[in-house]
Amino acid sequence: MYLRHLQVTDFRSWPQADLALEPGPTVLVGQNGRGKTNLLEAIGYVATLGSHRVATDAPLIRHGCERALVRVAVVNDDRELTVELEITAGRANRARVNRGAVGRPRDVLGILRTVLFSPEDLALVRGDPSERRRFLDELLVLRAPRYAGVRADYEKVLKQRNALLKTAGKRRTGREDPYALSTLEVWDDHLSVAGAELLAARLNLVADLAPYAASAYMGVAPDSRPAKIAYRSSLGAALPETYGVPDGERAQPAVLKDVLLKALGEARKAELERGISLVGPHRDELELILGQAPAKGYASHGESWSFALALRLGSYELLRGEAGEPVLLLDDVFAELDRKRRARLAEVAASAEQVLVTAAVDEDVPGELAGHRFVVADGEITRG
Repeated sequence: MYLRHLQVTDFRSWPQADLALEPGPTVLVGQNGRGKTNLLEAIGYVATLGSHRVATDAPLIRHGCERALVRVAVVNDDRELTVELEITAGRANRARVNRGAVGRPRDVLGILRTVLFSPEDLALVRGDPSERRRFLDELLVLRAPRYAGVRADYEKVLKQRNALLKTAGKRRTGREDPYALSTLEVWDDHLSVAGAELLAARLNLVADLAPYAASAYMGVAPDSRPAKIAYRSSLGAALPETYGVPDGERAQPAVLKDVLLKALGEARKAELERGISLVGPHRDELELILGQAPAKGYASHGESWSFALALRLGSYELLRGEAGEPVLLLDDVFAELDRKRRARLAEVAASAEQVLVTAAVDEDVPGELAGHRFVVADGEITRG
């Protein structure tokens, strides 16, 4: 898989940008603040319908404009598809494939797959659990686009259930609402169905990703303690021990639905008192472990970078082994890495079908990636 063409209009700092691309390495060189990252962000947005830098779409639209357009031509197994996304402030976004409208923007997911490594990835190790849950869910969607719908369904049910919990208990009226309590049972069932499917997918993903991540960490930090990842569920000991581990049993939504529904019943009193859902995938954690200690709080700066890089390289190896190579996006990361980590990342990147690299200066880019070169400056992109 590779990108043949990228075009953006009123996206971030770009009134207009047009970039013809080819397989192999492509380097975008320019001083900071010239819009290099914005171009990679646009590509990543097509693959995930989200930004690695901001949580909402509004900042993606150039200041003073009503909408932004991103158009890409993707070649996969000699078949080319053109995807166009219209990002609109205050209204639903729209999508087209080969100039034909699709029902929902998420219907374009899977046409382009990317793995992006950026300075923001340090938050995967040092940030809140929500950063690591987001990492898992985005990788799930890259692996199987239908999970975008599963995640959306879960978030919708969770929002409705939390709203009901705030009114069903004694927190405001001083007495419980029998009707709200009976309605809560219905939402328990909805949450257990959607939550079990999302949880099973995450557990199976972690089981599959774990060997790749451990191997990638050993490659970038051979002198460090061994690294591993594990899934910690809010279900605790109720979760089958064989779920979520390499070579273990594949997690089954039907089994997890019953476990989750039982856990919701046991947590009912505490949830009513606090007015919030205390059990489910939204409370779970991807554990990053170095030796016998959690990486967060115990890893050095170099080890944290190594773990973040291992998660991305592991994701890349997992995806390329299942359904063809994703496009690899490296956003100004070589300047942050020491010699060993640079060499390992360059080794993997050089073997990719297509890799796009941004850098402030040419010296930051390893020689293995000295392919097609563009200079980004003064709102223009020129071939260097």
